[in-house]
Amino acid sequence: MKVKYYTEDDTLMYEVSEDPIDYAEEMDSVIVHFTKGCKPVLLEILDASKFLAMTARATRRPH
Repeated sequence: MKVKYYTEDDTLMYEVSEDPIDYAEEMDSVIVHFTKGCKPVLLEILDASKFLAMTARATRRPH
């Protein structure tokens, strides 16, 4: 798995496979790229700072 962050666009990229990409689907601030067999290849998280902050708040456990 490869992870890259692009500060100029605030985009986080998770490459989970090196298979060829056939199509993509956008779900809110996440774009998932798939193979012809519907296997996820790449996740693009747009507005990554905001997304990660919301994820961190949602996963915090109460003390």
